[in-house]
Amino acid sequence: MIIIGERINGMFKAVKEAIATRDEAAIQDLALRQLAEGADMLDINVGTAAADPVDAMRWLVTTVRAVTSAPLSIDSPNFDTVRAGLEACDGEKMINSTTGQEAALDRFLPLAKEHDAAVVALCIDENGVPVDVDGRCAVALQVLAKAMEYDISPEKLYIDPIVIPVKADQKTPGIVLESIAQFHSLADPAPHIVVGLSNLSQGAVDRKLINRVFLTMAIGVGLDAAIVDPLDTELMDAMITAELLMNKTIYSDSFLAAYRQKYQTA
Repeated sequence: MIIIGERINGMFKAVKEAIATRDEAAIQDLALRQLAEGADMLDINVGTAAADPVDAMRWLVTTVRAVTSAPLSIDSPNFDTVRAGLEACDGEKMINSTTGQEAALDRFLPLAKEHDAAVVALCIDENGVPVDVDGRCAVALQVLAKAMEYDISPEKLYIDPIVIPVKADQKTPGIVLESIAQFHSLADPAPHIVVGLSNLSQGAVDRKLINRVFLTMAIGVGLDAAIVDPLDTELMDAMITAELLMNKTIYSDSFLAAYRQKYQTA
């Protein structure tokens, strides 16, 4: 399971303040704590924290890169902001994200190829978010076909089936789970499948419980990446246990501690 830490995001008050004051120590501490708790990659998102998001993205990436060589997910819908983040980021990187709209793919996929970056592609086309599994699969196939045109392999693609807040649409989680299962048959090798987990519980009570249960269900049908809060210990425990029960890790009585040890000694 690829854990993408979500906490360096200008939508969070502490991060917004750190961007405004150029508080490197606060951002670096947040990066290192997420990695120590199991993040494999760090999402870097300026959000609405800066009048100049391009400059803010450069600063965030440079600040994080000063303390870790971990892969970074450059997160913005704005092309110039993404490009600035990629240019500032040596090492492994990812674009988060493009939609499945042809015009968007024709902009972001060449940028990914230029920087040898992975790409998150959202299952959104010219008509919006598909309402069913077939529609999501159709968008995923369109993404895969376009990626082939630009010589980008499926291993570099992260398809996001789009979770919608369960409070707004209770049918969608089941549709997303079935879509995840179907995505594995779209290509060989299959693309990665990723969700932005916190979107599921927006506006709901018991947010952490909703996120935790859905994540384990999604792992059971083939989810292999998620943008989450790795500082949520119960969520991480659920993920580690789900991976164990899917026979992806070896059992020991101290399996939780064993999993974390590899990150905390890295």
